[in-house]
Parts: sequence; C-alpha cells; structure tokens
Amino acid sequence: MTPEFQKLAAQLHHQFSNWSLVELALTHRSFIAENPGHDSNERLEFLGDSVVGLAVTSYSYDNYGDLPEGELAKLRASVVNTSSLASVAESMNLGAMLRLGKGEDSSGGREKESILADVFEAIIGAVFVDGGWEPARDSALFLLEETILESSRRPGGEDFKTRLQELTSVLNLPAPTYRLAATGPDHDRRFSAVAFVEGENFGEGRGTSKKRAEQAAAEAAWQVLSARGAQRTPATNAFEVTEDSNG
Repeated sequence: MTPEFQKLAAQLHHQFSNWSLVELALTHRSFIAENPGHDSNERLEFLGDSVVGLAVTSYSYDNYGDLPEGELAKLRASVVNTSSLASVAESMNLGAMLRLGKGEDSSGGREKESILADVFEAIIGAVFVDGGWEPARDSALFLLEETILESSRRPGGEDFKTRLQELTSVLNLPAPTYRLAATGPDHDRRFSAVAFVEGENFGEGRGTSKKRAEQAAAEAAWQVLSARGAQRTPATNAFEVTEDSNG
C-alpha cells in the first residue's frame, strides 16, 4: 500500500483488508479507455451511491425526529448531491489520487464536480465491499456529518450562496462574485474566499474545501447586507443604510 492509501484509510476511519479495492475506486473509466484490461470504479460508485443515501437518510431520521417527511427529504437532498459530495472529495484530496486517462486529466478532470462526487461514492462503496454496512455507514457519516449539520441549520435546506444571490436581486444589485485562494500542501489544503458585491468586499470565509469557504464568505456577506438594510438609491446608484426604526 502507498502512503496516500494509508492517509485515505485514516480519513475513512477504516483499515482495508483488500487494498486493491482502493485502487479500483480511484480508477475512472477514461483510464480504462487508454489502458485496456483494467476495471473502472463505476460498479463501486453505483453501490456507494446507495450506501451514502441510506447512511444520510438513517442519520437524519434518528437525529431530527421533529422534521416531517418533506423536510427530511430536503435535508437529504442538500447533502447527497453532486456539489456537496464533490466538496467532501476535494477536502480529502481524492482528485490528486484519481487514475484518469490523459485526455480527461488534461481537460481538468481532477477538479470536475461530477468525477469527484462519483469517486467519493466509489470509495464508500469500496469500504462496504471490504467491511460491510456498519464500517461504510460510519465512514460516510464521519465525512458527511459536518455537511448534514450545516444543512440542518439552513431554512429549507437553502445555502447562503443562494440566499445572498436572492438578497442582492431583491436589493436590485448585481449578483455576488467570489475570489478564492488556497494554501497548504495537497494533502491538507485550506481555502479562503471573499464575497464581492459591485466590487466591494462584503464578507470573507475559510474552509477545508472551495465550497465551504465560499459558503462561509456568502454567509458573512448576507449578514452584512441584511443588517445594513442596504438599498441602491436611484439618484446615486449607491448603497445607503436604512436606520432601524427602533434605534
């Protein structure tokens, strides 16, 4: 086994008996097209998709007894989706470990959300094949619990990037933009983001993935805009602060 595989096992909190499953989970179909005789991770991804879905569903059912079925479904959908799973895969540095074909690699395949989400599901599928339901469930929840908790605190499962964009629309402002920066080695990347509205810095955030950093920046910006009661005046096309009627 390689040091990278050992780090991955530590992230999963699972010690593999069959390490070839890890290599298989990291093998994209584009690699197979250029290297016949190997198998791709598609079957493991198919399996892992169901394991992740059931793990999140079971966790939500057990921990959010006050939520009706519709809200539980929204919570699950806010966690089990391409963007969220890709964000977790990114924080695990799975993109750098992927076996890709040269064409896919050169076209930025290691950063594509669809590929990252699939490889995350394949890795969980590999844990299931290697150790069964409980280790696979525990691995999935260890990696996704923070995302579940974040989503449970959002009204209707909305994310702050969506809420900020809706707020700027209501205030007749252009859509927010984000600037990202990354620091640290590949196996321990940290991201920072700045949310801009009309070129002005309204919020900053940090996280272990691009998505989490942008979400944190969007939340900070949303809070600033909401607290200000910012509006665009027709005469100056600029922000004005609305005074609180109670203050």
